[in-house]
Amino acid sequence: MKTDAQSLSGASGTHAVSVEGVTFTYHDGGRPALRSVSLVQNAGEMIGVMGASGAGKSTLAKCLNRIVPEFEDGDFHGAILIAGESLEHLRVCDVAPKVGMVFQDFESQLFSTNVAHEVAFAMEQVGMDRAEMDRRILPALEAVGLRGFEHRDPMSLSGGEKQRLAIASVLALRPSVIVLDEPTTDLDPEGRAEVFALIRKLREQGLSLIVIEHESEELRAADRIVVLREGEIAADGPPSEVFARTGLLTECGVRPPGLGHALELLGIEAQPKSVDQAYEAIARAYPRVVTTGSDGGHGGPPHLLNARSSMPEEPKAAGDTKIGPSFIGIENLSYSYVGGPRVLDSVDLKVEVGEFLAIVGQNGSGKTTLAKHIVGLLVPATGRITIDGKDRSRMRPAETAREVAYVFQNPDHQIFAATVDDEVAFGPRNFGLAEDEIRRRCDEALEAVGLQNERQSDPFLLSKGERQRLAVASVLVLRPRMLILDEPTTGLDHREQLRMMALVRDLNRSGIAIVIITHTPWLVAEYARRVVLMRKGAKIFDGGVREFFMQDDLLRSSSFRAPEITELSRRFGTLALTTGEFVEWVKGRA
Repeated sequence: MKTDAQSLSGASGTHAVSVEGVTFTYHDGGRPALRSVSLVQNAGEMIGVMGASGAGKSTLAKCLNRIVPEFEDGDFHGAILIAGESLEHLRVCDVAPKVGMVFQDFESQLFSTNVAHEVAFAMEQVGMDRAEMDRRILPALEAVGLRGFEHRDPMSLSGGEKQRLAIASVLALRPSVIVLDEPTTDLDPEGRAEVFALIRKLREQGLSLIVIEHESEELRAADRIVVLREGEIAADGPPSEVFARTGLLTECGVRPPGLGHALELLGIEAQPKSVDQAYEAIARAYPRVVTTGSDGGHGGPPHLLNARSSMPEEPKAAGDTKIGPSFIGIENLSYSYVGGPRVLDSVDLKVEVGEFLAIVGQNGSGKTTLAKHIVGLLVPATGRITIDGKDRSRMRPAETAREVAYVFQNPDHQIFAATVDDEVAFGPRNFGLAEDEIRRRCDEALEAVGLQNERQSDPFLLSKGERQRLAVASVLVLRPRMLILDEPTTGLDHREQLRMMALVRDLNRSGIAIVIITHTPWLVAEYARRVVLMRKGAKIFDGGVREFFMQDDLLRSSSFRAPEITELSRRFGTLALTTGEFVEWVKGRA
C-alpha cells in the first residue's frame, strides 16, 4: 500500500513534523502541560516518546492532530507544521488524513458492527467517496495482517487484533505521520509482539512514526528517543545515548533497559540492543566468567541446577517459618460465559497463607475469570471453592470481602465516591462498623498507600497511580487476609510501578497473601515467589519462579518470555531474576 510518506520522504529538506515553541495549559490546569517544546521529525523517522505520567506525552500527541486545543480547550502558544504546512487554521477533520492517531485506550475507538465498517468509518468522516473507500479497505487490512476478517465483529477479536484494527482504520486515510499512544497497554506478550512487528513493517514502508511507550526495551529500535519531564524535553537523541543516562531516566520516571543497566553496573560502556550483544560485551570484559560458566555461555537445563544452588532461595513471607493449611482451595472449577466456549476447564488450585502468587497467561486464558470466582463475582458451573475451609458459595458477600479483596485492572471500575475519604470509608460503613473504628481503619489504610494528605480530593482528579492505590486502600480497610490485584501496574510509569509494588510487597510482608495477575515478566521475576500459568482455561504450570523461567518450551508455546536479564544470565550458565542478582554473580566470579 503506497503511503503519502513514501512521496514525502523523497522531498529533500521537508520535515514530517515540526513543533516550534509549543506551550499549552489546560483550561482548568494549574501549570502548563507543555513548556516551550520544540522538535523536528524527519520523514520516515521513528521517534519514541517517554516520561512519567503527567509529563506531557499524550498532550503533545494531541497537539499534532489539533485535538489540543480544538477539542480540549486551553491556552496554546507556538506552531506545529506537518510536511511544512501549518495546522493553525485547520480543523481536526482536516488534519486526520495527515496525522493518524491511535489512542491509548484503543478499544474506545472500535464501535462498528464489523471490521470493514470500522476501517471505513474514518474515511466517511472526512468525506471520501464510496468507490475510493472500497479501494482502500482491503489494502489497509492487508497491511496489518487482518485480510479475511472483513465480516468479523470487532469485539470478537483478540487484544492484539483489536489494536491492529485500530491502526488499520488510521492507515486507510494514508497519513504521512502516525502517532501511537501507548499502543500495547493491556496486551499480553503475544499481542505486544504483534503490534511492534507491525510498527517495524510500517517503518519499512516509509511512514513517520511517533510511539509513546513506558517500556524502554520496546523502543531500542527507534531512531530517536525524546524524554519529557514536567512538560519540557529532558533528553532527545539516539537510543544508545539516551538510554545510557540511567540517572536522568530514573529521575524522569523511565525504567532504563535492563541489559544496558547491567553493563553500566559492571563498568562497561555500551547500550546493547539484544541479549547476544550484551553477552559479547560481558564476555570481552570478564573472560573468566565465560571460562568458569557451566556450559561455555550457551545455557541449558543440565547446568542450571548448579546455578540455582548458587542463587538465594525464594524468600518466604516475613514472619512465616511454616506455611499453614490452604487458605484458598479450588477443586475441579469449570465455567462458561453465556453462549460462549468454556473459559475455565477443571481447574485445581491452592493458595496458602502469606503466599505471593503471580497468575500469567495470554489474554482470554481465564486469569481474571478465575479471580472473580474466588471473590464470588461469578458462580462456577462445576467445582467448589473454599476460603479457610468454608464453602465460598455459602458465605455472605460481606464475609467473603473480609477474607479476600479484589482490585480491578481499571481502578475507575470500582471508584465512585466524591472524596478519597468517603471512598475508603464506604466498605466498613456499609458493614455497620462504629464511626471511631471506621476512622481508625481509614487512617491506617490511607497511610499504608500514601494518600493521607488527599482525604478531601476528588478521586477522579488523582493520577492513575494514585487511583490504583486508592482502590487498594478501599479494600485494605476491611483488613482482608488475601489481596488479588488484576494488572496492578498497567498504564503506570516506572516510578508509579515501583511505588505500587513496594506497597504490595509490604502488605505481603505484613502477612497478607498476594495474588497478582500480570503480563509483565520483570514483575513476576522480582516480586512473586510462585507462578501459575493459564492457557485456554486450564492450569498448565504451578511452581517456583526460577523453575518457571527454565521452561523454554512452555514459555515459547504460551507466548511468555523471561526478562532479558534472566535470558542473559542463562547464557552464562546461571539463572538470575534481577539485574542486581546477575551483576553480583558476575562480580563474584570475575
